[in-house]
Amino acid sequence: MSRSDDVLKVHRLVHAGGSTALLEWLASHLGGWVGVVDAEAEHGPAPEAAVRGAAELGARGVRSAVLHGADRATLLFALDGRRALAAVLEQPHHPDAPALLADAAVALDLVLRAEEAGRREERVRRAEAQVREAVLHLLMNGRLSTAHQISATLGPALPDPMRMYVVECPTGRRAEVMRICRELTGARAWIVRCPVYVRHLIVLVPPDAAAVSATGDPLAEALVAAAPDCTVGVSGEAGLSEAPAAYTQAFHALAVARANGDRHARFGPGPELALAAYEAGVRWAESLLAPLHTHARRRPQDPGGQELRATAHAWLNFTSHATRLLKIHRNTLAARLRLIEALLGLDLARLADQAALSLALRLTSETAAGAGLGPGAGTGTGGASGAAPCLDDVLRDPRLTDWARTHLSALTGPDAPPGARETVRTWLAHDAQLLPAAAALGVSVPGARKRLTRIEALLERSLLQSPSARHDLWLAHRAEDLAGCHKPQKG
Repeated sequence: MSRSDDVLKVHRLVHAGGSTALLEWLASHLGGWVGVVDAEAEHGPAPEAAVRGAAELGARGVRSAVLHGADRATLLFALDGRRALAAVLEQPHHPDAPALLADAAVALDLVLRAEEAGRREERVRRAEAQVREAVLHLLMNGRLSTAHQISATLGPALPDPMRMYVVECPTGRRAEVMRICRELTGARAWIVRCPVYVRHLIVLVPPDAAAVSATGDPLAEALVAAAPDCTVGVSGEAGLSEAPAAYTQAFHALAVARANGDRHARFGPGPELALAAYEAGVRWAESLLAPLHTHARRRPQDPGGQELRATAHAWLNFTSHATRLLKIHRNTLAARLRLIEALLGLDLARLADQAALSLALRLTSETAAGAGLGPGAGTGTGGASGAAPCLDDVLRDPRLTDWARTHLSALTGPDAPPGARETVRTWLAHDAQLLPAAAALGVSVPGARKRLTRIEALLERSLLQSPSARHDLWLAHRAEDLAGCHKPQKG
């Protein structure tokens, strides 16, 4: 094999397999140890002679050297200021080894630099993704000022108002779908890889870039046309301060989009629970959460009130997946939930207590938590004096009764499947657990899942995947029961 053939082989190897492929071929071809030696590294797999030789190259300022031993020779070729290509070969070694290694060193130096640049670029990409995720976390916890400050270093500016899109796509295509989103929005969208669901992207889009009309959503249509294996859920228009509600809306719309042929859906109109319940419920909510807001940590590493609030919010939305969002161990999550239960006097295994905590968190703000507001703070029915109302008092308010009727009307409408209302009631009565609900309904678990999946499309809300509408459904049924307007149906 001629030297020109060897040079061609070397370049083909580095092009196809990088430095690893080239070093493996050299070792096999020359019948010895071949590798890159870092003279400054304290530890490594290189033979001692190679490490010593690399140090000599650097100290003497020469580009190549040969160290002879009793039965082996070490051939060294400088790559940069500290590293060298080294080969430890038995004597007598291959006669073409010096020329081959000299030619390989040129190509190896270039490919090592390219690989390092690629690793640096990957580190930068990961760092940017983590910063964007941090901005999303700040938005979800109401830290708008800090979110704006951090986002300004990356761009584009956070849109306010905005529409939130949740895009579901294969994990291997998220980078491509991100590129498509940037192109379709003129690089004006703020795009984040979802920290909880690996197949999801969260996209915040200025309303004028989304150009939503009563007849459709051109951006969602263009996105699924460009990426046919994607599904898109779209929120209503909202301010950045409403980011948690917008995410929930987009997530519910995604559940609808999975079931329709268009593969995209916009959150359906309907009264918002937090708006309907605010006046009647804010004082109750502040009273319930007061022990959380005033909690003082015993040790510096213990969670404070704001961390416990964020933990509760994440767990109610994502259950066990909250560990991914909060970046904590599952044992830490479990310990925080036990502390929350102890502080608030709740049993979070019960759907009723989950629903109460979910509503209370939506009716109070992160600002109230930071200020340590206690019972009776803020405004609401009952004035500044007197005992705070209980949840049933809140749910008896006529505005909540109206909300509940509207929220549940689809379950008894003309498009509802037989027994939809009682299926949901039974599921809720068993704390939204499929196995006992299926047994109570007299069907299999897959059968109960199919029923609830059909009801998801009917309600235009996610039930089986979190964030789930189970808390709102429980509150709606409770409000209706308190008003005495539910009549059990057969079916």
